[in-house]
Amino acid sequence: MANKKQIIINILDILKRYTDENHRLSQKEIADILKNEYNMKIDRKSVKRNLSNLLEFGYPIEYSESIRMVPNPKTGELEESYMLSDFYLEREFSDAELRLLIDSLLFSKHIPYSQCKDLIKKLEGLSNKYFESKVKHIRTMPENKSANKQLFYTIDILDEAISKEKQVKFHYAEYGTDKKLRNRLDSNGNPKEYIINPYQLVATNNRYYLICNYDKYDDLSNYRVDRITDIELLDTPAKPKREVKGSENGFDLSKHMSEHIYMFAGKSIRAQFIAEKYIISDILDYFGNNVEFGNETKEKITVTTTVNEQDMRLWAMQYALQVKVISPQSLVDDIRNDLQKAAERYKGE
Repeated sequence: MANKKQIIINILDILKRYTDENHRLSQKEIADILKNEYNMKIDRKSVKRNLSNLLEFGYPIEYSESIRMVPNPKTGELEESYMLSDFYLEREFSDAELRLLIDSLLFSKHIPYSQCKDLIKKLEGLSNKYFESKVKHIRTMPENKSANKQLFYTIDILDEAISKEKQVKFHYAEYGTDKKLRNRLDSNGNPKEYIINPYQLVATNNRYYLICNYDKYDDLSNYRVDRITDIELLDTPAKPKREVKGSENGFDLSKHMSEHIYMFAGKSIRAQFIAEKYIISDILDYFGNNVEFGNETKEKITVTTTVNEQDMRLWAMQYALQVKVISPQSLVDDIRNDLQKAAERYKGE
């Protein structure tokens, strides 16, 4: 005799594993799976009763309903009987949404390889067996992921610190020629200690960054979260954002992100450059709507934006063939020197 409590659990498991909007099961098919895979032999009436209980419990089960005429066992007269079939479990995430989440993990560079595989396996479990067969390419995922296995713990501590407005203490790591992370050292050769006032976690450039204030200074800094190690939550209150240069009137995250396309720290400037019109989409991808266009010709356009100086310097080098920075003059001089040094490297011996 099948355990009555176990039957309803197994029917729910069958719906999770085998059904979605495109894959539905009849009561007989559910009974067959119970017999073949769970060694439980029950009739269709028991299947229907347990399905009805699951519906009463609030599980998102959909089905088709049809009417057929059956004879009354007492009178022999034909009566309407409602037939339920095509059962399936509604999903919180569609397959397309799950693939989007999985692809985000595959393309991320900040999540350690083993943790990335575990997360993908959990996402697969939110769908059914038909979905799992479509994502086998995950096994070929390259091993060029972050090696910092403290990442999720770090995020938890930072989230708590930001919520409680507390300082944190941590070490900051960099890769060496052996491709391993090592903590930065202070002048005495010991791991350098950072005491930080954390304000915001953001995801950009396929990385997590912490926007914060290094307690020794009065401006904003950005740290790669996957490089943070040995983090500790402190009891000391974080410095209020209004005491940090540039945030006296409140912290504007969208403005900060549009000005820091590579997340360099330091001052922002008002920059102007001439660009080929065919890279306008690229300009908007990097700077968002934080740009002004002017002096348009058939092929070129002048762009004005507020941006972190080091970010603009690197971006201008990246687009050196399509962009010419024209102000401020100090930035123009820096980029000219960068280009001259770069050209020197490629001169013949």
